Parts: sequence; structure tokens; C-alpha cells
Amino acid sequence: MSTVKLTVNGKAVSVDVEDRTLLVHLLRDHLNLTGTHVGCDTSQCGACVVHIDGRAVKSCTMLAGQADGANVTTIEGLAKGDELHPMQAAFRDNHGLQCGYCTPGMIMSAVDIVHRHGGQLDEATVRHELEGNICRCTGYHNIVKAVLDAAGRMKVAQAAE
Repeated sequence: MSTVKLTVNGKAVSVDVEDRTLLVHLLRDHLNLTGTHVGCDTSQCGACVVHIDGRAVKSCTMLAGQADGANVTTIEGLAKGDELHPMQAAFRDNHGLQCGYCTPGMIMSAVDIVHRHGGQLDEATVRHELEGNICRCTGYHNIVKAVLDAAGRMKVAQAAE
């Protein structure tokens, strides 16, 4: 057993876990943050994407101990109270989901994409960047629309700050 101390969605936490515990299981099983999904357990689908120190990471590929001292943001930590993050709102407004299973990971990946590319996003870039996230329902058309819409919304939100 090891004690893992990290900040999750702005709150300091300390959790005793077995050394073999994956970050996704620490989040889901120990912190009850079930928005991060376990899809494939092989890092292929992207349903488990969270942000670690501001970068998108597939949490099924990382031991909880590797996140010791890190700042972790899950899908539950994106919204500010009742106000959705611009990416969440864009997914809703552009019908960027169907069953919703991949949606948290898609949104977390998409926020990272916008942060890395800023205003230099086009459809081809978004499609290329989302290759590590699998959706079996939508065909990606509305997901891409949502990411491009949110990129504009996030730029406006940053300017307002």
C-alpha cells in the first residue's frame, strides 16, 4: 500500500491504494468520480482521459502513484458550478454525443487540443487529434463541429478574463 497525495478538481486528497492501482480506478473507486469511464483497459478508446497538470492523459495507462503530487482535472472539474465549460456547452449545443459513454474523454481531449492549437484549428486537425478517442455511435461529424465551436467560445472566454 502507498499513500497518494494529489489535487483533484481543486481539492487536495490523500488516498491509500495498492501500488498496482491505476489512476482511473483511484478516481472512480476511491474518490467516486465516475465521469471518467473505463472503456478498453488498453489505452485504445480514450474514455478515461483526464488532465494531469494541464495535459490530457489516458488514466488507464498511469499508475495512481505516478500522479502523486499532481494536479488532476476530471470531467466533473470542468464546469464552474452550474455553468458548463465552453466545450461541454458546445457538445450539448452541437449534438456531439449519442450514448455519452465516450463523451467525457472526448471533451477532456478536446479541451487539451484547443489549448495546444488555439485558433489554429480546422476540421482535419481536429479529426487527426481525436484519433485516440473512439466513438461507436456518432461518426464524429457533430463532435468535430462541437470542438470547432468550442474553440471559438474558449477564445472569447479567455479574452473576457
